[in-house]
Amino acid sequence: MGARRIAALIALVSPWLVSTSAVAQSDIPRTPWGHPDLQGVWDYRTITPLQRPEEFGDRAFYTEEEIAALEENAADRYDEPPDTSVQTGLVHAIYLTDPGTNVDASRRNSLIVDPPNGRIPELTAQAQAARERQAQERERFNEHGPSDMSRPWLDRPLYERCIARGFPQAIMPTLYNNNIEIVQAPDHVAIVHEMIHETRVVPLDGREYSGIAGFMGESRGHWEGDTLVIETRNFNGQTPYRGSTENLVVTERFTRTGPDSIEFSMTLQDDQAWARPWTVAYQMRPTDGYLYEYACHEGNRGLENILENIYDAADAAATGSGD
Repeated sequence: MGARRIAALIALVSPWLVSTSAVAQSDIPRTPWGHPDLQGVWDYRTITPLQRPEEFGDRAFYTEEEIAALEENAADRYDEPPDTSVQTGLVHAIYLTDPGTNVDASRRNSLIVDPPNGRIPELTAQAQAARERQAQERERFNEHGPSDMSRPWLDRPLYERCIARGFPQAIMPTLYNNNIEIVQAPDHVAIVHEMIHETRVVPLDGREYSGIAGFMGESRGHWEGDTLVIETRNFNGQTPYRGSTENLVVTERFTRTGPDSIEFSMTLQDDQAWARPWTVAYQMRPTDGYLYEYACHEGNRGLENILENIYDAADAAATGSGD
């Protein structure tokens, strides 16, 4: 894949982020054609939660004591013998995850910086109704199994089948694989997401959107000074994020704030999903080494084993046997 210089993309769109005027221009690596050099592999692990825990109320920042306690607890998981248990909601043992050991450099107690309460806005009535329907479908599936036993794989989520994680979840900090790789050209930027290996190729030449919908949407980018701005729309609705619909519009901002940092922000807007737009922000750091292929499905046997269990359960139900 060749050598790639490490660079950074990030967003300084609001008062809560560092001003680019404070960054010496000489500290920002640049491409031969003059853009900030964002190329390389970037790490965005953080133990800062997406939403502000309710106990913090209106307070937006951790205290020094809180940071010390959180980071000590996060580091302990690496010092103790591997915990082979699987917590509720996970499919991996704890020792196989790598969410990081540090809070975000901003010291905020949520990655959401707008609304000011650090919480995802309320769902619209339409989105709430859709969520209730989905809950009913999950309950029906858990009780009765797939709706079509001739094609039960269609009831399995795309994420589980390693087809797509979708966007913007592909760039949200999670339990592991919190890395992206950026490759630049004068009129394009490519962003490789480690989790489920999607690559977004973003034109910077001012072309119009094609209108072709996809799991990751369709992205177009441009430079605003030294900030790379990417707007993504035209989602196909098959990888929704927290109630989002095909009308979702995601605006990312990547600003390199020094030799070893990128400030990133992302605003999500969907009038059919949320009462108002909301913005996430965090810092990325360069990481050594390459971005290796994401080994999903454990040799492509995962879905085969899932389907085998589904059919065995259906046979057992039909014959009245318990095994």
